[in-house]
Amino acid sequence: MKFYSPLTAEFFPNEPDLENESYNEYEGCPLDGHDLLQYADAVDEAVKKDIADFNGDLMQYYHEDDFVRSKVVSAVPSVEICGNKLCGCLTVELKETLLDDEQTVLCNYISGQYSDGWGEGFEQRDIRVDDGTLAVHFWQEDGFKMTPSFEKIPKPEKNSLRPKMQLIGQDGNIFAIMGRASRLLKSSGQGDKAKEMRDRVMSCDSYQKALSIVSEYVETELTPSPTPKRNRGDAR
Repeated sequence: MKFYSPLTAEFFPNEPDLENESYNEYEGCPLDGHDLLQYADAVDEAVKKDIADFNGDLMQYYHEDDFVRSKVVSAVPSVEICGNKLCGCLTVELKETLLDDEQTVLCNYISGQYSDGWGEGFEQRDIRVDDGTLAVHFWQEDGFKMTPSFEKIPKPEKNSLRPKMQLIGQDGNIFAIMGRASRLLKSSGQGDKAKEMRDRVMSCDSYQKALSIVSEYVETELTPSPTPKRNRGDAR
């Protein structure tokens, strides 16, 4: 299950246009999710580096002993392109479906993490891009809302060395693909393979090579089909 929320940012250009009325020397230029599309890869990478310090799971700071605690396995923040804008994305792994009031409790908690917890620290980290610096906000005083969406993540088959993962129709950003594959490998008890895959992807020099590497560890549409075994009676 995923929850999407708006992203905003301040942009400080390397060469500011002093005649631009939206530019402020101290507050930069305000950007919304549409504007942030051009910086999607940089923001995505910055989030992944930031959450690596605590494994990305915001639920480790949730201390209530309630149904939300018993049903939610993990809640990991990221960014995704949704429609024609870059959005905040919270991927929630569940043991059981959350009721409406439990979703509200979870969203209220995450709102606090975005405004005063993890998000407060993240927005103070400069994100360097080619033409300047970004400060990205997962929470806004006006207009903040978390919208639930359900994603069917294929569960790995028992005793399968390679979990199945769909590429077609999903986010094509390589960091998003790598993150999904990593979570699948970890959930199937292959944390060492997840790390090995990430290291190889990060060191390769092309998008297609990266996809091929991911498809070695999880079964995707790009994974070669196994060669059918010949029957004894087949001609040689």
